[in-house]
Formats: sequence, C-alpha cells, structure tokens
Amino acid sequence: MSSKQMTSHPTRVERLGFRLNEQTKELIEQAAHLECRKLTDFCVTALTDAARRTIAKHETLMLSERDRKTFFDALINPPKVNERLARALAEHKRRIVS
Repeated sequence: MSSKQMTSHPTRVERLGFRLNEQTKELIEQAAHLECRKLTDFCVTALTDAARRTIAKHETLMLSERDRKTFFDALINPPKVNERLARALAEHKRRIVS
C-alpha cells in the first residue's frame, strides 16, 4: 500500500472559491486557531459536516403526528390483501430471482 493510500485524507485536487467579509473571515480564523487547525482544514471539515447534515435532513422522512399514527396503525393492523396487491406481489416474485 502506498503512503498516499494510507493517509486518512484523500488528495485534494478540486478548488472552491468564495469571498467573505472581514468579520466573517476573522471569526473563522479565530475558530480554527482555537482548535489548533489550519484554516483550510477547519473550513473543509466545517463545510463537509454542514453538507452531510443538510443531505441527511432532506433524506429523512418527516411524518406529522397523524401520518405517524396511520403508519403504525397499518403495521399493527395491516389491511387485508386485495386482488391488486396479490397481483403486484406475484409480479414481484416473478421478476426477482432468489
């Protein structure tokens, strides 16, 4: 295994550029300094964490209280299988090879 493959951080080849006002830059620099981290490393980590939280928030199903109750009621008392559902299950079994 090469030394590049052993590092915990992949090689950074892409760039992301944006402008900040002075106060925001000073705030970010202070935070990076307090964590004893390089400014770039601090920013990349913060942006990555924020991106992951945003994606997770949008991928998470949020149910209203009524929807949650309906969902759990269907789990506890599932509806009877009707003809349409039986056909769908049969078609699914036909298509999926176990």
